[in-house]
Amino acid sequence: MQFKEHTITQVHENLFEIPQTGAMHKPGRIYASLEMMKSLIDEGEPLQQVINVAHLPGIEKYSLAMPDIHWGYGFPIGGVAATDWQDGVISPGGVGYDINCGVRLASTSLKRGDIDNRLNKLIQDLFRTIPTGLGSSNAIKKLTKQELKKLLQTGVSWIIKQGYGTEHDIEYTEENGCLSWADPSIISERALERGLAQMGTLGSGNHFLEVDVVDKIYDPKAAAAMGLFKEQIVVLIHSGSRGFGYQVCDDYLKIMGKAAQKYNIHLPDRQLASAPIQSNEGKNYLAAMACAANFAWSNRQVIMSLAKRVFMRVFNISDLDLKFNLVYDVSHNIAKKEIHKIDSKEKAVCVHRKGATRAFGPNSPFIPKKYQDIGQPVLIPGDMGRYSFVCTGTEKAVSETFGSACHGAGRLYSRNKAKRMAKGRNLIKEISKMGVIVQARGKGTIAEEMPFAYKDVSDIVDIMHNSGISLKTARLKPLGVIKG
Repeated sequence: MQFKEHTITQVHENLFEIPQTGAMHKPGRIYASLEMMKSLIDEGEPLQQVINVAHLPGIEKYSLAMPDIHWGYGFPIGGVAATDWQDGVISPGGVGYDINCGVRLASTSLKRGDIDNRLNKLIQDLFRTIPTGLGSSNAIKKLTKQELKKLLQTGVSWIIKQGYGTEHDIEYTEENGCLSWADPSIISERALERGLAQMGTLGSGNHFLEVDVVDKIYDPKAAAAMGLFKEQIVVLIHSGSRGFGYQVCDDYLKIMGKAAQKYNIHLPDRQLASAPIQSNEGKNYLAAMACAANFAWSNRQVIMSLAKRVFMRVFNISDLDLKFNLVYDVSHNIAKKEIHKIDSKEKAVCVHRKGATRAFGPNSPFIPKKYQDIGQPVLIPGDMGRYSFVCTGTEKAVSETFGSACHGAGRLYSRNKAKRMAKGRNLIKEISKMGVIVQARGKGTIAEEMPFAYKDVSDIVDIMHNSGISLKTARLKPLGVIKG
C-alpha cells in the first residue's frame, strides 16, 4: 500500500507500519484492519499526523495509532508516543484540550428486571441532578479559590473528604486520582475562574453518563474479579477537566509555540509545538497539566457520587444494598513519566496518550491488588446506541504500545457532517427503537453523537483483542443516556 511517498507494510493482520523516512526519527505503526487502513489512506490527514508525530525529538520506538484513530489537534486522536525523559520533548498536542478526559465504571447489585419500571424516572432524575451542556455548572457548592487550589494539588482525596465517595475509590482510580507534581501556583486566573463552578458537571460533546446492562461475559475470571455479572446494571461516566482543562491547554499552547522557536525545535506541524521536558516551559506544562488531570478525576468522582444518590432515591434502596462501587477509572488524554523497556533496557519516558487508554498487564505494581491476576481494567465506550466494552491490559501491550490500548469507537463523520446527515430525521425516535432512553441539553449534541457518526466499537475492540493488546471481559448495552 502507498501513502504519498511512503510504502506501508503489513506487520500482521491488524498492524501496519509506515517506514522511517526523511526527517522522521522513528517509524509509524497503526493498529487497524485492512479495510480500515484503506479508508485511512483515502482520508489522509490522520496518517499524516502519525508521520508528523514521528518527527518529535526524543521519540522512542514508534509513533503509534490505535484503531479508533481520527484527526485531532496535533496528534491524531488515538495517538500514542513516548519521548525520552531527559532529552525528549513534551507536546500539549499529545494530550489535547480536554486534559484527562476519561471514563469510570461503577457497578451495582441491581439487575435489569429491577429497574425496568423506573428507568424513565432514573434517567430524568440523573439529568436534573448532573448538569450537562456547554458551560454547565453548579452541580455542587461553588468552590473558593483556596478550595480549588487544594483540589488541584491533591486530587480525589480532597473531594472525597468533602463527602463525595469513599477511600475505596482512590485505589480504583488510575494514579490513585492524583498526579503529585501538580502546581496550582502556575495556573492562570482565567483557568481558576472557569473551574470554580464546574466540579461535578458532564459538559458537552461526546461526554455522557450511561446506565448500562452487562449483556455478555467473555472472560468469567476477569469479570468476577471486577464484580461484574450478566444482566447487572452498571454506570459508565465519560467526562474530563471541563473549561478549566481547556484553558490550561490554551494558555500553554501559546507558551509552547514560543518555546519551540526558542529551543530551535523544527516540526512539520505547528500544532505539535513542544518544549524539552527538562526545560522550564516543559516542567511548567507538566505541572499545569497535572492540575487539570486532578480536576478531571475529581470531577468524575463527584458525578459518580451524585449518580449514586439518585439511584438510592429513585429505588428507595440503602447504600449497603445498592453496592454502588467503583470498578475503575481510566484516563484518555494525558502525559506521564513511566518506565518502559527500550532496546532491552528499562528507560524513563514521557508517554503521551491522546485518545488512548493505559492498558497495563497482570502483576503491574501500578494497578490494584485485586486486578494483579487479570491486568488493568480497560474501559472502551462505544456510541450511545450500540455497545461499550470492558477489557483487560496485557504484557504484550506493555512491550508493544507502552501499555496503551484504544479508547472508544472513533468518529466516522465529523460533527458538522453528522449534523447535516441528521436533518429531517427524528433522532430521539431512532435511538428509542434501539432500546435506549436519551436526555440531552440540545438536539445538536444528539445529532453529533448519533451511532451513525461513529465506527462500530466492536470492530475496534476486536482488533485490539486479536492483537493481544487488550482482552475482552464484558460487553455493556446502554439502556439510558444523559448528554450535554
